Amino acid sequence: MLSLSRSLSFFLCSALLMSAGCKRSETGATTGTSPAAEGPITLIDPATAGSVEGTVHLAGKAPERIEIDMAQDPACAMSPYGKNLTEGIMSKDGKLANVYVYVKDGLGNKVYAAPSEPVVLDQKGCRYTLHLLAAMVGQPIEFRNSDPTMHNVHMQPTVGGNQQFDISQPPNGGTMRHTFAKPELMIPVRCNNHPWMQAFLNVAANPFFAVSGEDGHFAIHGLPPGTYTLVAVQEQLGQQQAAVTVTTHGTATADFSFKAK
Repeated sequence: MLSLSRSLSFFLCSALLMSAGCKRSETGATTGTSPAAEGPITLIDPATAGSVEGTVHLAGKAPERIEIDMAQDPACAMSPYGKNLTEGIMSKDGKLANVYVYVKDGLGNKVYAAPSEPVVLDQKGCRYTLHLLAAMVGQPIEFRNSDPTMHNVHMQPTVGGNQQFDISQPPNGGTMRHTFAKPELMIPVRCNNHPWMQAFLNVAANPFFAVSGEDGHFAIHGLPPGTYTLVAVQEQLGQQQAAVTVTTHGTATADFSFKAK
């Protein structure tokens, strides 16, 4: 999710890239590299940019979250972070959290600079934090292990050009970084050592995406004026889409409602 300050940072970053030849830079990482994009980098203009905001609802009764038995690893069972509950559907008062919302169509062939700031996936209490991540093509994903036990991070993307990622991290271990070359939805993240641990990573072609919070709210800032197709994705309930028109300094509204199964 982009704030106005991040939009400004994109503008400055893009300006620097323009002076370097209008190509996205290739940034090395521990594993993988940021791909070079052909064509001029599109600048985000705060003077004309608008926003999209909305709420994701859950129609019907949410399934009860179940406590996970972590007795197989004493370090997990004695975690100071409290109970570990299933996270497949996170809903409160009819609002749905952990829904990925992104701009699918409407930007044409515009190319945007990937943020250099990493998206962080930590491991605390033998769970992934956060459960649902969102990043841009070429943006570093940083993996941390804050637990006193060994963890494994295993990703199996299916889109061509995205490499499988599988590392082990020692207790309270250092960080590792990885980047993805192609857009892809809901890449599963698993720990081979603790089979209950799971998360999902979404990789977008542009910087216009968000994840709904506990109150179901999401906001996407910095969009140039235009008409767009938004897609909302929930790991168990599927996808929905909506058309929105963003005006200069305007805030378009797009709400989504998923039906509980």
